[in-house]
Amino acid sequence: MNDHDSGEDEATTLVKSRLADLRHEHQDLDAAVAAMMRQPFPDMIQIARMKKRKLALRDQIIKLEDQLTPDIIA
Repeated sequence: MNDHDSGEDEATTLVKSRLADLRHEHQDLDAAVAAMMRQPFPDMIQIARMKKRKLALRDQIIKLEDQLTPDIIA
């Protein structure tokens, strides 16, 4: 039973680590978009790509957060 419990802890640790990485990348993209928008002639195509990537990251973050949240039995 302890082997199984430690496996769940390890899996949870991996999910939390991946979640932190995704959040960091999302914040970096947010800062990059803000910096590009301050430019006199921002590259709107590049900004659109970055925003699309941010949305994809947000979707991944939500999925991982759902994995960490236990199901509530109604």
